Amino acid sequence: MNPHKRKLLTVVTEAALEGTLVREIESLGAHGYTITDARGKGDHGVRDAGWEASANIRIEVVCDADTARTLATHLREHYYRNYAMILYLSEVEVLRPEKF
Repeated sequence: MNPHKRKLLTVVTEAALEGTLVREIESLGAHGYTITDARGKGDHGVRDAGWEASANIRIEVVCDADTARTLATHLREHYYRNYAMILYLSEVEVLRPEKF
């Protein structure tokens, strides 16, 4: 086994942004992403997805460090002011580096 280091960018945000964010993530160089529904509590209160307007999603992108920084910078600059959004980066090891 020969693992390769990559970054995992995790975005938790409002479900209404999904289509727009997917297009931007792809256009900024990511090869793929995973989207799941997310629920929880934070600065904007409880987000329980009881109705679509309060739904959250979690987008995970495994990519190289430069792409992760580019994506994080773009999302912070364009969405932090007007949307509920958190971003975090983790270092991960992948076994199929050609995928990322």
